[in-house]
Amino acid sequence: MIDRYTLPDMGRVWSDEHKYELWCRVETLVLEAHAAAGRVPADVVEPVRNAPPPTAARVAEIEETTQHDVIAFLTAWADNTEPRSAAAYVHHGMTSSDLLDTALAVQLTEATDVLLAKADRLVAALRDHGLAHRDTLKVGRTHGVHAEPVVWGHRVADLAFAAARSRDRLRAARERVGVVAISGAVGTYSLIDPSVEVAVAEALDLRPADASTQVVLRDSISEWVSALAVIATVCEAVALEVRHGQRTEVRELSEAFGSGQKGSSAMPHKKNPIRSERIAGLARVVRAAVVPVMEGIPLWHERDISHSSTERVFLPDAAITTDYLLHLTAGLVEGLVVDAERMRANVDLTGGLIYTSAVLLELVETGLSREDAYALVQGAAMETWNSGTPFRSTLRARAAGSGTALDEARLDEICRPEGYVRQLGPLFDRLAALR
Repeated sequence: MIDRYTLPDMGRVWSDEHKYELWCRVETLVLEAHAAAGRVPADVVEPVRNAPPPTAARVAEIEETTQHDVIAFLTAWADNTEPRSAAAYVHHGMTSSDLLDTALAVQLTEATDVLLAKADRLVAALRDHGLAHRDTLKVGRTHGVHAEPVVWGHRVADLAFAAARSRDRLRAARERVGVVAISGAVGTYSLIDPSVEVAVAEALDLRPADASTQVVLRDSISEWVSALAVIATVCEAVALEVRHGQRTEVRELSEAFGSGQKGSSAMPHKKNPIRSERIAGLARVVRAAVVPVMEGIPLWHERDISHSSTERVFLPDAAITTDYLLHLTAGLVEGLVVDAERMRANVDLTGGLIYTSAVLLELVETGLSREDAYALVQGAAMETWNSGTPFRSTLRARAAGSGTALDEARLDEICRPEGYVRQLGPLFDRLAALR
């Protein structure tokens, strides 16, 4: 992923320098397990443990000849080992995937921990914002059209719970990708004792794979990427709400606009939802990783490497982009500007049409058939749409024409927006308890 969207902690997880540090750590743990069991000389451990990781440049230089990244790494690391003869026991009984998949598991869990911290921040931001606006009346919209009154905090609560569920899915996925596989060429432990795998897993705070052929089957990694895609898309849902709310015709929400910030190179008046639009665009990048990574599940027999090139691109990019998305979205919510007066004004924009559902039920409860009540209310509503005449006026005229009596005092009561949100208390209690 380009530097523009890479935050330092996540960038470090996926850097070549860190990868080679992890490779050295895994190989050293395997060597220590062998030495503890008496399978290799004990005096080779310290020289290998003290050998600094090779540079990415040196590994790349050797790989030009070997055309094999693990062999290039082992050669470059051996060059850093004093005495070099100690390096002869590195990678003892292992195959490349033992190293690659185990180190990848560490990277995936490290990346997940970075993401979970940011997901916690987003959940908290949405929770607190929702609670702050539990009484902020606005109009609800279905299909983009005014429907019934709501409160802004209700919509935010929905997004907060979605963010929390997404975070919890990722936490579960972390457990499944955190596996160590050190089982040899085709996963049969033919040249390496299973106790080595157990020892390495314990040292890395991971668990041994249930089974591995030479690679770990990619179903768990696919689940992990899918969890990132869901989180990214929830971020987009937050952003989409802001993008709609910032339209000039709506003007209920807006992103924070800093001193010196510019909205357009041509139109000085513009304050555009650029953060929200960036979130929407980058969510597509994360979703795009799901299918290519999932296609790494079916491999030829015990293994092939058709998954390898895909994962080198999509796993870092998906993690880095999701990290940036969570950062952007939490900041968006924390700085969000809510125009409560505009929200309240928009409630009245349709002249009372948002109360038709309550009026319909009121007429049915007074004895009118549902069909007749619906026809009366819909006819009045269509006249309001077409003429701009307030709904209560068109309703009154239509009712008089059909000989239907209206209880005006009762209509006054039900045509109040506050009545539509009076039963949301338990929802906000659940929101307040969200962690």
